[in-house]
Amino acid sequence: MAADSGALRRTSDHGSPDTPPLGAVRGQPADPGPLDLDRIIHERVRLGIVSALAVNGSLTFTDLRDLLGTTDGNLSAHARRLEDAGYVACSKSFDGRTPRTEYELTGRGRRELDAYLDHMEAIIDATRE
Repeated sequence: MAADSGALRRTSDHGSPDTPPLGAVRGQPADPGPLDLDRIIHERVRLGIVSALAVNGSLTFTDLRDLLGTTDGNLSAHARRLEDAGYVACSKSFDGRTPRTEYELTGRGRRELDAYLDHMEAIIDATRE
């Protein structure tokens, strides 16, 4: 396989593209190439956050930090990026005198995660062919 302008294409033995870009392989309009993955989700910690929230519904800051094995500052920065993009909702409250921050995936976050996973599956499928 060869990369062509950032798009993953299958090539013949002669090195010329013999199939349409990745998205068209699945009968859809051409999708962006593998380098055009959603950069908001694609980063390891952010992918971990949205994946954990997709499975669990909602998690506290402490639960996410422990689950992902990250530092408070690192988790906070990545969660803020997801929140700013509208992928994650954050609610803050107090449990007695202890602050409690809870995160959940928004509808947009779910749609973007699903699109990201579809894109990754298409890349995997094209790579295995």
